[in-house]
Amino acid sequence: MALLLEHEFKPLPADKQIETLPFLEAVVHLPPFFDCLGTPIVYSPVKADLTGNIKKIRAVYDSNPAKFKTLQNILEVEKELHGSAWPKTGATLALMWLKRGLKFILVLLQSISDGERDEEHPNLIRVNALKAYEIALKKYHGWMLQKLFTGSVYALPYKSDLLKALEKGKEVKEEESIEKIHQFLTRVTPILDAIYEMYTKMNAELSYKA
Repeated sequence: MALLLEHEFKPLPADKQIETLPFLEAVVHLPPFFDCLGTPIVYSPVKADLTGNIKKIRAVYDSNPAKFKTLQNILEVEKELHGSAWPKTGATLALMWLKRGLKFILVLLQSISDGERDEEHPNLIRVNALKAYEIALKKYHGWMLQKLFTGSVYALPYKSDLLKALEKGKEVKEEESIEKIHQFLTRVTPILDAIYEMYTKMNAELSYKA
């Protein structure tokens, strides 16, 4: 899958310490995923939010690469630096929202890879997108945003069109595209799980609504 596999994520190390720079260099190529979903009024802001959060984390990293070598370092240093304002500040907050956007992408793709679908309309991805939204983003959105996202599923592309867009316009057999999605998920899911685990352990997760 051209869009997903051109810039691979490094495998998660045994100690689950994720190096900041390789992570950022891989994740910076994922926001265009939302272009593949159409509905600009809904997904353009999500793409912009993802891009903005990546830039915020990169700015913090660039300020002191040695101090912020891993994502764990970022949370630890900012916790000490910002005191009571933490974790609702700095790169900690940016990474919190970034991981939610990534979770949406991964749950959507996992659902497609698992073959979950509306049996009456098997080429639609509404079921997959709604599942991803429910799991990754819904509880952090206010009523208006929830309504906007729920309504947006009716303007999503067909699964075949989404897969073609992820292949950057090339015609590829569906089973080949699904296999590439599986490769991507195998690499990225453990990394995202480790980030979520880190936020839980450090009590850095916030539940306020956007």
